[in-house]
Amino acid sequence: MAAQREWFEKDYYKVLGVPRGATDKDIARAYRKLAKQYHPDANPGSEERFKEISAAYDVLGDPAKRKEYDEVRSLAENGFAGNPFAQAGGAGGASGFTNFRVEDLGDLLGNIFGRGRRGRAGAATNAPQRGQDLEAELYLSFSDAIKGATTTVNVTSEVPCTTCGGSGAAPGSAPVACSVCAGRGVVNENQGMFSFSHPCVACSGTGVRVEVPCPACGGRGTERRPRQVKVRVPAGVEDGQRIRVKGRGGAGRQGAPPGDLYVVVHIARHPVFGRKGKDLTVKVPITFAEAVLGATVSVPTLGGKPVNVKVPPGTSSGRVFRVPGQGVQVPGKPGDLLVTFEVDVPSKVSSEERRAIEALSKASASAGHKLREKLGAQL
Repeated sequence: MAAQREWFEKDYYKVLGVPRGATDKDIARAYRKLAKQYHPDANPGSEERFKEISAAYDVLGDPAKRKEYDEVRSLAENGFAGNPFAQAGGAGGASGFTNFRVEDLGDLLGNIFGRGRRGRAGAATNAPQRGQDLEAELYLSFSDAIKGATTTVNVTSEVPCTTCGGSGAAPGSAPVACSVCAGRGVVNENQGMFSFSHPCVACSGTGVRVEVPCPACGGRGTERRPRQVKVRVPAGVEDGQRIRVKGRGGAGRQGAPPGDLYVVVHIARHPVFGRKGKDLTVKVPITFAEAVLGATVSVPTLGGKPVNVKVPPGTSSGRVFRVPGQGVQVPGKPGDLLVTFEVDVPSKVSSEERRAIEALSKASASAGHKLREKLGAQL
């Protein structure tokens, strides 16, 4: 894409509060934090700040745009923005025009300000403006995140005006071609051997003028209102994951496509199960006798049907057993269920249990000493 004029003036890294060498994850994390803080729904009156944050992320969040932005900023910091002719001629004299061609200057300025050669001068400034990307948050239960779900999120954003259909003109009228620029969106200005183009002031570079503005939107073509957006959550979505809903962001201008909606997923904890990627985890208590002698234990699954797991004799507390295929049912190979057996030590025992434990203690009186000999204890 062509560099934008405002790239020379705005430090998007400063807008997001990150260093120039920040990673993509650092940039995304900073954007989410600021977008949540300055979202107009949560902080009325912060619309301009929110737009500035979104514009910064639109550039820095795209590797190709970010690379081009960094190049433009480097030119700006070296004084190129203030004097675009200073570096044009390479190692020539003080004027900087040695070995320089006029047509090279046209390409150079065109690439920087998005205009191209003279024949394409009006293409960029008269181009429609894509809608703004938006972000919303979605809170899911543990089960819905594992199984997948279709739900809705509430979004307040710019949408096409229902009165004028997005044209900006009052019902019964239509936008007309700008008479100043003849619908090109730019006007040419001759300065000796050079010819420069700049956006038409009369139509703000759009090429059209609304003579009778829509009474509902004031000629903007958009209005701000709440709406519900359907979101299909895939099975196995993880906490913090962003789901892109294409075309459900802010409305575009001048017939441009809308932006996208990014839904950040938050998952509630489950009282029984945990999760490690596509594997589910569960802790199952067993008695001392089951750990020593071995047993077959019924273990719950998220699907509701328990499975039997064998506890080998001599199982220590904290040992993990894997039950294949009982984890997250993602496409391809599903996850497993990781069962951790924990030996339960009762705080109260019956008289019969106490007699049995005391008999065991007498039968294995030296067992504890032998265990602790490995630690070098002098007992």
